[in-house]
Amino acid sequence: MVYIILITYIALTFLTSLQGNKSKDETPESYFLANRGLGAITLFFTLIATNFSAFFFLGFAGEGYRIGYAYYAMMGFGTAFASISFYLIGNKAWRLGKEKGYITPVEMIHDMSGSPFLKWVYLIVMILFTFPYLALQPIGAGYLLESLTGGDIPYFMGASLLTIFIIIYVFLGGMKSVASTDVKQGIMMVVLMFAAVLVITTQLGGITEANSKAFNLKPELFSRQGVGDYFTPQKWFSLCLLWICCVPMFPQLFMRFFISKDLKGFKTSTVLYALIPSFLFLFPVIIGVLGHLSFPDLIGKEADQILPKMLMEHSPVWFYTLVMTGALAAFMSTLDSQLLALSTIVTRDVMLPYSKEKMELKDQVRWGKIFVVIFAFIGLAIAYQPFDTIFDIAKMAFSGLAVLFPTTLAIFYLKNVNPIACAVSIVVGEMIIIALFFKWIPASFTLGFSSVIPALFVSGIIILLGSFIFPKNINKLT
Repeated sequence: MVYIILITYIALTFLTSLQGNKSKDETPESYFLANRGLGAITLFFTLIATNFSAFFFLGFAGEGYRIGYAYYAMMGFGTAFASISFYLIGNKAWRLGKEKGYITPVEMIHDMSGSPFLKWVYLIVMILFTFPYLALQPIGAGYLLESLTGGDIPYFMGASLLTIFIIIYVFLGGMKSVASTDVKQGIMMVVLMFAAVLVITTQLGGITEANSKAFNLKPELFSRQGVGDYFTPQKWFSLCLLWICCVPMFPQLFMRFFISKDLKGFKTSTVLYALIPSFLFLFPVIIGVLGHLSFPDLIGKEADQILPKMLMEHSPVWFYTLVMTGALAAFMSTLDSQLLALSTIVTRDVMLPYSKEKMELKDQVRWGKIFVVIFAFIGLAIAYQPFDTIFDIAKMAFSGLAVLFPTTLAIFYLKNVNPIACAVSIVVGEMIIIALFFKWIPASFTLGFSSVIPALFVSGIIILLGSFIFPKNINKLT
């Protein structure tokens, strides 16, 4: 039964992805941006499918187990607030992309600032801090397939199989394949997660009784601060600001600001994106909290396995397999977009401008496909020996990308911005993130806030002071 469901899903996904290979017009805009022709609903589903990944399925349940319902409140509202930055960044990016034909965020920043130095700093940070988040997808898939098959498919073999399958369909169809599979995977992810909560709580005597038992067992799971008073006011503020600043800086999401057919469709998808987390994020956290009833003693990375453990314990094999296949859909819909985004950036912003010979349109597409393969195997190499919990890995990636936000906002909206000050702000901000992550700077330096707060604060000050002392009129496009 397990293998039948898995093979059926993989076959259907592959057939869906072939829709992206029908077009004979294989140009950079077609392969990388689906000809900028996505409608509101397709754009909405590709946004959520791209963003809600292994972190959503396994990481949310794991943090629900470790912290409690407070995690849902922070993630649900914090992610919804990201729609603010979607409007600030995405609205401007769509207009500029339509007018100037931008395909990547890096070429847009470079063109507007006129600074090669800022371009390279922006590019390197965007790529380097995407890799840890990219690696989460094969990590999640490896855990899941190992659990699904009872160890018949070991962790790294499962991670490798998923990666190879994604390489094939992204290689064939580019953004059209990614978008067409994202719609199906997004719907499947939402429906199956809701069904999982329904089945598990029914087996535990209903959602009210199950929560009552969990409360009696561990009341901290229901507190505003979470277990161990985890969510101090500083952490609440830090994480909410983190989502606002980091989400639009994911290269796979930033590029989606270019692909809407019209501005009305983009705005509609942004509003829907703000609404969905308010209920969708609750589902895996419920399962994580109730996991204490069946598995009370999980520690560390073990908690990231609470979703498959609960399904295996409280549902039939066919249903467990079906929901975990939905989790695979989440992993795939993020990994395919990350691979396509990174390959697009390197092709357009490194290969194209620095190639000794003129690159034809078909050559850009061919190099994009080559880099899809290269980046997929880099992510797989990182996944070979996973470190820390899923949440810790994700937070490191998110914080690094968030540092790009002040520069992007400044170049879009401020006058007389100095691009060198922007580049320096990014470098200094990343140094703060890394130094705090590796404890080279004591944690007391942050005054209880997450590392992203001092990084964003210092970055913003550098941009403002540098631009005030050494003002420079950059190419303000409207």
